Amino acid sequence: MTDEHAINVENLSHRYGTRIALDNVSLRIKAGEIFALLGPNGSGKTTLFRILSTLMPLNPGEPDSVTRVEINGQDVRADRNEIRKHISVVFQSPSVDKTLTARENLLHHGHLYGLRGRDLRTRITLALTRMNLNDRANDRVETLSGGMRRRVEIAKCLLTKPKLLLLDEPGTGLDPAARVDLWTTLQDLSQNDGATVLFTTHLMDEADRASRIALLRNGKIVACDTPSNLKDQIGGDIISLTCDHPDVVRELLRNKLSLHGEIIDGIVRIEVARGHTLVPAIIEAAPGEIHAVTVGRPTLEDVFIHLTGERFAADEAERET
Repeated sequence: MTDEHAINVENLSHRYGTRIALDNVSLRIKAGEIFALLGPNGSGKTTLFRILSTLMPLNPGEPDSVTRVEINGQDVRADRNEIRKHISVVFQSPSVDKTLTARENLLHHGHLYGLRGRDLRTRITLALTRMNLNDRANDRVETLSGGMRRRVEIAKCLLTKPKLLLLDEPGTGLDPAARVDLWTTLQDLSQNDGATVLFTTHLMDEADRASRIALLRNGKIVACDTPSNLKDQIGGDIISLTCDHPDVVRELLRNKLSLHGEIIDGIVRIEVARGHTLVPAIIEAAPGEIHAVTVGRPTLEDVFIHLTGERFAADEAERET
C-alpha cells in the first residue's frame, strides 16, 4: 500500500453467526478524501465502520493472505493500538459527560491523549471556535440542546488533530444551520489539515457532500464513485407516475410509446432523456389513469434504484447488531 491511501480494505468478509454482514468487500480511500459509506440499515456500513475504527476485530480464522485492512499503512490486526493514536471517532450514541461543561469535556479528553498546558488550551479554543461553541463553552452539557451536544462530541475529536476522522451518522441531532457548520469544518480539515474523513449515513444530502461514495447493499459495495459520476450513470431524467393501476399504465406506455418503466412501491418509474417533453404524450397514452406526474434530475436514491431495483429503505429495522 502507498502513503496516498489512508484506508485499504481487501477481500473483507464478516459474519454474525450464519448471517453475512460484509461479503468480500474491497475499498481504497485516498488521504484527504471526504468519503461516505451510504446504505440502508442492514447494508453492512455499520459493521465496516466498526472494523475500520478498531472497535470490532476481524472474524477469527480469516487468513492474512486473503483479508487485509490497513489504516494509514498499518494493519488493524497487528497495529491496533498504534492506529488508535492517529484516529478520532464520533459515535452515533453520545459519549460526552453531561455534568461537565463543554470546555471541561474537551480538557479531560485531551488529558487522556497526554495533552497539557498551553498547547491543550490552544487546541480547545480552536476546536470550540470551529464548532461555534465559544459562547457556550462554560455551560454544562446537560443544559445544551441535542444539536449542541453533538457539536461538543465533534469538537472533542478535533483536539488530537487526527489523520483519520470517522463519524457515524454525523448529522444526527443537528439543525440545518449546525449541519452547514459541520460540513464547513470537515471540508476545512480535509483541504487545510490533510485529514481523511470517513462517515456513514443513510441521508442522501449528506452523502452528496462527499468526495466519493461507496453504496452498500446486503454486505456488498454495489458502486463506488463521485456523487456526480454515480448520478450520470442514469443519463437522463426520472419520470414518476402516481396511479391506481401501475401495471396497466406500464403496459400502455410500453405498447404506445415504447417506454419501459418499472414499478417501485406502486409508482411507475421511467428513466429517459428530456423527460419533460414526454409528459403530454404519457398522459394521453393512459387517459384517466394517472393522478400525478413528477419529472426530476437523478438523485442518489435514483442511483440506488437503478442499480438494485429497490427503494432506499432508510427506515428498515437495523439488522447489524
